[in-house]
Amino acid sequence: MLPLCLAVIPWGILCGSLAIQNGFTALETQAMSLLVFAGSAQLVAIELIAGNTPLLTILFTTFIISSRHFLYGLAVRHKVIDQPLSWRLPVSFVLTDELFAFSHHPKAYRTKIRLIYALSAGFSFYIAWNLWTFIGIVAGTMLPDLTHLGLDFAIAATFIALVIPGVKSLASLVTVIVAGISATLFKSTGFELWLVSSALLAMSAGYFTARITAKKERNL
Repeated sequence: MLPLCLAVIPWGILCGSLAIQNGFTALETQAMSLLVFAGSAQLVAIELIAGNTPLLTILFTTFIISSRHFLYGLAVRHKVIDQPLSWRLPVSFVLTDELFAFSHHPKAYRTKIRLIYALSAGFSFYIAWNLWTFIGIVAGTMLPDLTHLGLDFAIAATFIALVIPGVKSLASLVTVIVAGISATLFKSTGFELWLVSSALLAMSAGYFTARITAKKERNL
C-alpha cells in the first residue's frame, strides 16, 4: 500500500489547495478528507460548491462518481458476510480503489489476522490522504493556483497502475478496452451517467467474452 500512499501525493495536495483557493476554510477542507475520503468526488464537489451549484445536483453528481464503490462492496461481500458488523463497517469505510485492487486473494478478509491486515492497509491510506490534504491546505495559502501544474494527472496514473497488473486474460483485456473507449466517448458528449454506463457496458463485454472463451475451451 505504501507506493500508492506516495502516488496520491499530487492528488491530495491538489484537493487541499483547490478547496482553499475556492473559499473553503482549512477546517472545512480537512474535515472533507476526514469524513468523505473520496478523492475524485471531493475534487468535483469542491468545484460545484464553489460555483453555488444546487445541493441536489452536488449530491447526485457525487453519488454517480462514487457509485463504483457499490460494485466493490458486492465483489467482496461473500468474503466478509460472516464477519461481525463491527468489522464490516470499518472495512467498508476504507474500501477504496487502492484497497480493492489488493482484495482479490481468495482468503482476503476471511480470518481475524487478514481483517487486521486489510484495515491496517486501508487506514494507512486514510492517514496518508489526510496528510497530503493538510500539505495542500498549507500550499494553497502560500502558492499560486496549483491546478495549472497538471497534478490531476496523478488520478489517471494511479488508476493505470492499479488496473494494468490485473489484465491477465482476454476477458479482462476486453473489459479494460471497452471501459476506456466508452468512458472517453460518453464523457466527451457530456453524458452525466458516463461512469456507470461505461462500467456496465465494460462488465457486460467482459462477461460475454469470458463465457465465449470458456465455451470454446470446453469444445476443444
